[in-house]
Amino acid sequence: MRRPVVEILLVALGTVLLGGLSACGEGDRFEGYCAEVEEQQEPLSEAFAGGGPTALIEALPSFRALQEKSPDDISDEWGLLVGRIETLVEALDAAGVDAASYDRDDPPEGLSTDEKTVIDAAAGELATPATAAALEGVQQQARDVCKAPLSF
Repeated sequence: MRRPVVEILLVALGTVLLGGLSACGEGDRFEGYCAEVEEQQEPLSEAFAGGGPTALIEALPSFRALQEKSPDDISDEWGLLVGRIETLVEALDAAGVDAASYDRDDPPEGLSTDEKTVIDAAAGELATPATAAALEGVQQQARDVCKAPLSF
């Protein structure tokens, strides 16, 4: 009669130990991401220091690096954020427009209505609640998990 109880206890103990080991691995899961967060703090601060209209575009290389290292629980937010910035960059590039000098109210000569519409739509997606939530999500993750702020 004792044998099944011992076997049950051994199985239970093994399960607890394996669960504990995988929980210990949680930190490892974030280690590369947190190292990247620390590495990108200065470039992000520089990109956003001026607060200009191209800050998100200037931050794109840092965002891509963070997206590449991001854990699964924040990858959707990074994907949304990076994707929307890339869409704007593509729209500006396709229209041959410099992001730093683009003025929506006084578009450059030769910009077609269709090109302006595509640029406006891409820029508009950056101003949506979903994009704001993604930005807040990646910032919160950095603070909570990495104990390091991402300053935007």
